[in-house]
Amino acid sequence: MRELNFEEVIGRLVSFIKEKTEEAKAKGVVIGISGGVDSATVAHLATKALGKEKVLGLIMPYYMNQDVEDALLVCKKLGIEHKLISIKEIVDAFEKSIGFELDKVSKGNLMARTRMILLYAHANSRNYLVLGTSNKSEFLTGYFTKWGDGASDYAPLINLYKTEVWEIAKRIGVPERIITKKPSAGLWEGQSDEDELGISYKLLDEILYRLVDLKMEKNKIAEELNVPMEKVEYVEHLVKKSEHKRRLPVGPKI
Repeated sequence: MRELNFEEVIGRLVSFIKEKTEEAKAKGVVIGISGGVDSATVAHLATKALGKEKVLGLIMPYYMNQDVEDALLVCKKLGIEHKLISIKEIVDAFEKSIGFELDKVSKGNLMARTRMILLYAHANSRNYLVLGTSNKSEFLTGYFTKWGDGASDYAPLINLYKTEVWEIAKRIGVPERIITKKPSAGLWEGQSDEDELGISYKLLDEILYRLVDLKMEKNKIAEELNVPMEKVEYVEHLVKKSEHKRRLPVGPKI
């Protein structure tokens, strides 16, 4: 992986949040706190940049589980204002109005978009910005819900791979149990990011870095990492098929 001066990166992230909030003449920021390392890291950075009085954390579970406890731990540790909002009734009402039972993935997407609506409702009412929590690994592979958790005003971690976010989290005081837990988007019981992605974040990041940043040949990547060519092609496929998720809608030239 690339070598980063993490202390310098942390300084840049904090400055970015402060500058963008001031540029927008916003009074603060709102963050969806999931109990995972990405949202915990953004919450820590935002508090460092703006002060705890200007950060609002929304905890929006469908299921009440350990992730909720971890999200509360982050908010209480930072001393930021936070609200616990169960999205179960909202999501179930949406599903009922649709008129048929949604499959697991579609319902997960509905959950993510419900959280986005709540984040923007709070942001609009307070003149706050929504800070997104997506990282580069998720962004490049399309591992996010379009117009759901992929929607935000600014995304401080968007140019950092997941393994780099873990390193930053260690340095800024994110609780150890959140850093070491199995990554999950919390879209259904037992859901795991790495199971869904079909690859570990460590290997994913190594391949993505060479494929996207260094633009290495696929056979060279497979050889250097000592992995089957199929693994590299699989990651390339994830990047290509999710291209539409990384841009605004386009139409034909008239």
